[in-house]
Amino acid sequence: MADTTHEQYHTHISSRHRWLDLNLKEVWRYRDLIALFTRRTFVVSFKQTILGPAWIFLTPLFTSIIHAFVFGGIAGISTDGVPGLLFYLCGNAVWAYFASCLTSNANTFTANAYMYGKVYFPRLTTPISNVFSAVIRFAIQLLMVMLVLFYYLFRGQVHPNFLLWLLIPVELVHLGILGMGFGIIISSMTTKYRDLSILVDFGVSLWMYATPVVYPMSTITENWVRTILLCNPVTSSVELMRLAILGKGTFYPGYYLLSWVVTAAVAVLGIMVFNKVERTFMDTV
Repeated sequence: MADTTHEQYHTHISSRHRWLDLNLKEVWRYRDLIALFTRRTFVVSFKQTILGPAWIFLTPLFTSIIHAFVFGGIAGISTDGVPGLLFYLCGNAVWAYFASCLTSNANTFTANAYMYGKVYFPRLTTPISNVFSAVIRFAIQLLMVMLVLFYYLFRGQVHPNFLLWLLIPVELVHLGILGMGFGIIISSMTTKYRDLSILVDFGVSLWMYATPVVYPMSTITENWVRTILLCNPVTSSVELMRLAILGKGTFYPGYYLLSWVVTAAVAVLGIMVFNKVERTFMDTV
């Protein structure tokens, strides 16, 4: 008779678990899978394209040039004395990172249903891998920002706060959690209401204009408008990143703390909804 006294089970699959059950130990054991998902997400994005990963540079560059022409040239919106191209490159890089974390996770259940229905693995590995893929994109875009930054730095046109650069990883975590939280909430709802997936890109585009991406907060003179914009949890992060990288930005500690509170609330709600939906979504997706 086989001796089973020393058998250890690392994974116990059950439909019953707490709504806030993260099970981070199990997620950590599947870190290799997260790495594979991250690589897959990054590579597939540019598969069968002519220019490949070059689009990571070209997309924000062309977008920034258009913004500089429309908002800086035609509309005459101030950039706080920062060269227009650099100002828009920095803002677009930060916003693109957050938007990528949100939109890539907004279809987590529907996009990965074929895997979820065949094999078990911690479902949180897919949203986390989407965030890591967005981090890689941001790092590449940040390299382009730095090249332009040092060009203007040598010309004496910008004065970065190098000490605040230590906060860049903190803000990547901040925006990553916020984007992933909103993304998995939307993804959980799209398992029943597919219309939401159509509205995501439109909603993110509108959200960008409620965030100081193409304009600095210093141009907002109406107090009530400023208050509304500062209640946007992404605003403080964009301004802080701009203050660190470009040396120009408006930072309000109170609203920055509020953005972290909102991020924590969204993350908790997202986990609760995620854990509830993952048990039954295969019946509706």
